[in-house]
Amino acid sequence: MTRRSATDRSGTAWAKTTWAVAIGLPLALAIPATPAWPDPVRDNEWHLSFLDMDRVHQVSQGEGVTVAVIDAGINGNHPDLVGNVLPGVSVLPGHPGNGWEDVYFHGTAMAGLIAGHGHNGGRDGILGIAPKAKIFPVQVMSGDHDSSDVLGNGINAALQHGARVISVSIGNADSGLLREAVERAQQADVVIVAGVGNKPQDLGPVTWPARYDGVVAVAATDRQGNHPDFSVTGPQVLVSAPGADIELIDTGNRYGKSSGTSASTAITAGVVALIRAKYPTMKATEVIHRLTATATDRGPKGRDPEYGYGIVNPYAALTADVPPIDPSGSPSPTSSGIAQNSPPQRGTPTGLIIVIALVAAGVLATALAALIVNRRRAAA
Repeated sequence: MTRRSATDRSGTAWAKTTWAVAIGLPLALAIPATPAWPDPVRDNEWHLSFLDMDRVHQVSQGEGVTVAVIDAGINGNHPDLVGNVLPGVSVLPGHPGNGWEDVYFHGTAMAGLIAGHGHNGGRDGILGIAPKAKIFPVQVMSGDHDSSDVLGNGINAALQHGARVISVSIGNADSGLLREAVERAQQADVVIVAGVGNKPQDLGPVTWPARYDGVVAVAATDRQGNHPDFSVTGPQVLVSAPGADIELIDTGNRYGKSSGTSASTAITAGVVALIRAKYPTMKATEVIHRLTATATDRGPKGRDPEYGYGIVNPYAALTADVPPIDPSGSPSPTSSGIAQNSPPQRGTPTGLIIVIALVAAGVLATALAALIVNRRRAAA
């Protein structure tokens, strides 16, 4: 579920990978002429202005919420993440650990998009959507293991350690264990956010766990709020979020850009953390309803296979007067009476703004991608 192609600032070419990450084609689109931050990395985080995060962070920064990142591990010592990564767990057979071993860099990149706080007093580096949230790393990937059952065990581990949000920027095939883990999380009032995947992929139009009912299935958008070609479409898409040309943490304390639904997933998980921090007693179903009811509608009116209910709008999700979910339990933003506006540009006061997995920065080697693809096909 991952496609990527990009270069870091040293000109090093990034390759592709596939297990459950989503990277696509870099898109060169217009950005505002006046940078909001002096640091080039921070200024390259175009999604922060697109989502009006300066204003959003005046309302919520995710404090008190733990987000489990189900991935390949996380480097908790990265300067942009120090103090925000809890001791985690590895659920890989014969591979114990605390989740701080980042095999592919991808987990660290996703964690940064969710809860990065930058460095140098917070002025430089990656700023996440929920910079005061905590990350619980769950390692489910390595060079030797990956399966739907391991992914299900990762979700179970996140539940056991008190996560209120689970971010899954990877995907795999359907399995009974994975399905049961998702159902268990929903019964425990936990929100699962998962990427729908990138094209091409061999797991179907939308991968699991994003295909399960009740999971926040996220597709990608570009800088202009359009649906990029790499993002998978399908009736399961619930919302969408920035996923093209996203700045994120790379290996070796470097930074890079990449495109895919992995990043869209992490960004949306960060928005869910903001909502759960602002409304700590709100049920998971109502959190999801608030997310969809305040999304900025794009494409055909109402829910559609590209955008779902629309592009996530963190400020509206935190501040809008959203009627309770309808008795059927299905999110229905069209009944909320909330106006749907176009995504604002940087600095505009509009309330409604602008979702597997954007695979991050771009360090995964082509050889690794081939290894993963071959192993998965052999297991199929």
